[in-house]
Amino acid sequence: MGSERLPGKVLFDLIDGKKSIEFLIDQLKSSNLEQKIVAIPNDSMDDILFNFLNNSKILCYRGSELDVLDRYYNCAKKFCFKHIMRITGDNPLIDPDIVNDAIKQYHDSNCDYLTNSIDRTFPNGTEVEIFSFDALEIAWKFAKKKSEREHVTPYFYNNPDKFKIHYFKQQQDQSKFRYTIDMNEDYELVVKILSRIKKRPIKTSDIIELLKNEPKLFELNSHIIPNQGYIKSINED
Repeated sequence: MGSERLPGKVLFDLIDGKKSIEFLIDQLKSSNLEQKIVAIPNDSMDDILFNFLNNSKILCYRGSELDVLDRYYNCAKKFCFKHIMRITGDNPLIDPDIVNDAIKQYHDSNCDYLTNSIDRTFPNGTEVEIFSFDALEIAWKFAKKKSEREHVTPYFYNNPDKFKIHYFKQQQDQSKFRYTIDMNEDYELVVKILSRIKKRPIKTSDIIELLKNEPKLFELNSHIIPNQGYIKSINED
């Protein structure tokens, strides 16, 4: 809830009164994920989110506000997870097909960490990361930098000698497209996308076709610099 650039965005209404985090969970119901948990801060500011999730029967875990790596580790430990997929609350239009492809490639490659957010070919708004609990525990023990604690996974790709990393890519480069929610313009775009595409779950191919056919939509947020939060954290290391 305490996002610096767009506070409270996970509870923004997207369409038909459905909140952003609620829409994200609905998208994931069409995926092969076995269990879905929203890991939220234990700060009092997030009590409203905690109450909403409980009332909506969405499983959640509360942990450190600033040390998100610690939050993930203790959540995974509590639920005895061997493998964890990380999807941020910024991405309500996550495509369940991308999620399923990532799961398959993760297991086929026998890697410690899979990501499609480095050497990007997927749109901004479809980021997925998968890692083993063993890899997460190593990061939890040894990550020291603020950026590594706040953003969970940088310790993996900052130490490629310690982990087997698989870069999840697709043949077509769609990385110029953006429909994550980090700024007001992003939110405006996502609402417009959902008002035009009625099919559920919404798929990446439908969104890309819409943005190509309506370039003014694409231009709504094309000026935004990606990964501003991570860049800020690196500068504070």
